[in-house]
Amino acid sequence: MSKLKIAVIVGSTRIGRFAEHPAKWIAELVGQRADLDVEILDLLDYPMHFFGEERATTAESESAERWKKKLREFDGFIFTVAEYNHAPTAVLKNAIDLGEFIQKPVGFVGYGGVGGARAVEQLRLIFVEMGAASVKTGVHIAFSEYLAVLKEGKSLGDYAHLNEAAKNLLDQITWWGNALKAARSVVTSA
Repeated sequence: MSKLKIAVIVGSTRIGRFAEHPAKWIAELVGQRADLDVEILDLLDYPMHFFGEERATTAESESAERWKKKLREFDGFIFTVAEYNHAPTAVLKNAIDLGEFIQKPVGFVGYGGVGGARAVEQLRLIFVEMGAASVKTGVHIAFSEYLAVLKEGKSLGDYAHLNEAAKNLLDQITWWGNALKAARSVVTSA
């Protein structure tokens, strides 16, 4: 069976964002697997208009189309999810609204209040509507771990429980990715 192509999506565009830490860490873990290929997609590289906005510039509209086209290349997605005010970032929600994730698995690496759990929970509901399959296990980076990475030079890989959650997430993305890829090929060949 061919390798699944997985996108790690950096879900924040804020100045001084933490999102690059979990994105690089999980991408490195994906890259260590023989059954997966990985690419990091940074929302900073896709400045898009807001969904349904009538006054979108040509550049914003073209960026949204480029985003949608890029997403079609992947068999599954892992999102870094910052939690602000008990919710995911507006830029991430907008990118999801403008994207295509139908019949593909999605997983989450959350951080912020309670490890980003509230934001991840909202995204799971959104992805049901988007026709995607959210995997059960998420990675939740606690505030103490967040601070240790930023202020003490620690790595997310220094935490055994984060590595274990990441392994489980990747196993589930792989299982669902293969199952859904096979199902999509049956539907398209019929």
